[in-house]
Amino acid sequence: MSQLLELKKVTKDYAQVRAVNEVSFSVPPSCIFGLLGPNGAGKTSLIRIITGITRADSGQVLLSGSPVETLQNPSIGYMPEERGLYKKMKVGEQLIYLARLKGLSAPEAHKAVTGWLERFEIMSWWNKKVEELSKGMSQKVQFVATVAHNPRLIILDEPFSGLDPINSNLIKDVIIDLKNQGSSILFSTHRMEQVEELCEEIVLINRGKAVLQGPVRDIRRDFREHLFEVVLDPNDSIDLGGLAETVDHVLGRYILRLSKERSSNDLLRYILDQGKTIHSFSEILPTFNDIFIRTVNEANHE
Repeated sequence: MSQLLELKKVTKDYAQVRAVNEVSFSVPPSCIFGLLGPNGAGKTSLIRIITGITRADSGQVLLSGSPVETLQNPSIGYMPEERGLYKKMKVGEQLIYLARLKGLSAPEAHKAVTGWLERFEIMSWWNKKVEELSKGMSQKVQFVATVAHNPRLIILDEPFSGLDPINSNLIKDVIIDLKNQGSSILFSTHRMEQVEELCEEIVLINRGKAVLQGPVRDIRRDFREHLFEVVLDPNDSIDLGGLAETVDHVLGRYILRLSKERSSNDLLRYILDQGKTIHSFSEILPTFNDIFIRTVNEANHE
């Protein structure tokens, strides 16, 4: 499958600091892709290179196979963490102006902006100045500015900052809809629960290098610790027969660590053969928060 975005050994230096060190990854079409890393890892430098704000010192950034710096108007929407709206301009005229900068005609821009404001139920904000809006309100306007021109690649840097749970869910639903309509979303966040909920693939950057990348589901399985939760009747006990060790046990709920040479089917069959009633049996996979911390700590001590 051809990739929408490809980075090939991208490197960027600032004075004596190497902010990006031969980073390579690719984002397929119609994908929610996580760009992760601790503060100062090089994520913002990478985003600036992808969007053409700055150029890499070496390496390539390709959008649909073409070097991004050669494209006159690349189909990219970028929502930076530090929002960039003109505070004195009115919402409607500002959104139309920004959409036209991205190549839409005046009628196209008006139609697109109107559609998005209606979808977010904020048409009443049309004549409000941005400085009159709360942080959460201006966040929604910034999101509309990012997607109104229907870009193929949408870059969102901490898009849920300042949003209440209702508006966070609204933005999540829109992100998923945009993905289903064919756009790819490059999503940067420090909230790992959002990564697990939304992202299909990730790259983790640390000290300018890509230290972990791949599908979220595969990464969680690669980091598994052979932990299983077994729920029996509250007063039941089990003989593990050396297949596993008990990590925790409360009222019939067992957390077990399976021996690496045995399978979960072996454990399940062994418990059933004891005549126990199993209410639930599931593997406990590490959270992405655990994986993030472990990977960054290991990379820092190499």
